[in-house]
Amino acid sequence: MFSITVRDHLMIAHSFRGEVFGPAQRLHGATFLVDATFRRAELDDDNIVVDIGLATQELGAVVGELNYRNLDSEPDFAHTNTSTEFLAKVIADRLAERIHKGALGESARGISGLTVTLHESHIAWASYERAL
Repeated sequence: MFSITVRDHLMIAHSFRGEVFGPAQRLHGATFLVDATFRRAELDDDNIVVDIGLATQELGAVVGELNYRNLDSEPDFAHTNTSTEFLAKVIADRLAERIHKGALGESARGISGLTVTLHESHIAWASYERAL
């Protein structure tokens, strides 16, 4: 399996509901490094997984939809605990939509899997992996 990974970052504010979250129930900020890994069994006709420039651009566009937002105020996330794991899935699903619509080029339709990892710090991160 071949893969490439591109990286961006994301800054949000949010709060959580539920005792399990302790002080994070209050409004707080979070900054994440965001890695998107694209996988395929065989390289395309140009011997690449996907165009790194397009992958970087599309990850930036997806992250840009969330960046500098208070997620508690976003209609898409009403009454949702926007945990790191949940946000990794949101970003992966939005990237998958863009792949299916051709935003990463026609050969990107050969991508078989995608993993998005949000790094909360140098010692903690969460990922969501999905097939395409």
